[in-house]
Amino acid sequence: MVNKILSKIYELHLKFNKNVTTKGKLIINGRPIVIVTNGSTLNLGRNVKLNSSNEKYHINMHSAVKLYADRVGAKIVIKDNTRIHGTCLHAYQYIEVGSNCLIAANCQIFDGDGHDVYLEYPIKRINTSGGTNPVIIGDNCWIGANCIIMPGVQLGDNCVVSAGSIVRGSFNENSLIAGNPAKCIEKLK
Repeated sequence: MVNKILSKIYELHLKFNKNVTTKGKLIINGRPIVIVTNGSTLNLGRNVKLNSSNEKYHINMHSAVKLYADRVGAKIVIKDNTRIHGTCLHAYQYIEVGSNCLIAANCQIFDGDGHDVYLEYPIKRINTSGGTNPVIIGDNCWIGANCIIMPGVQLGDNCVVSAGSIVRGSFNENSLIAGNPAKCIEKLK
């Protein structure tokens, strides 16, 4: 009962945030961390589930869902019927997650490098913000637990990313993706 009340409070908090757009019912378990900088946006489709609760989840979830639109103009779009479990989406510019996606616990999805390399003067690295490259995840994708989705990744519809993969680059629809670095290991039918 307490969890249901808290979930409703978190849902209302999101619905009244001027930088957040919701298109319908949200399903919230536990307390997500949502940081939407003024001038940035978060768009949540119908029946999006944000699960930050280990209570009935099949593996150990290390952290709450974190949705962070970090800079002015940053945008996170999560389309209808997508479920996100204990994962961080950190947008400097743009992250889009399609409809009917499953994102398992402990994944990291980000569109920015965080810092420039600065090989000649590594001490300067701390004061840089690095480049950005949008992340686009198509419809019906399944990203297994503990994956890292790097800046610039584009997944076509119906892709499956094996648990623990580190993904860079673009993958066509119906790809089974696995490894470090991740590769298409099979075309799904």
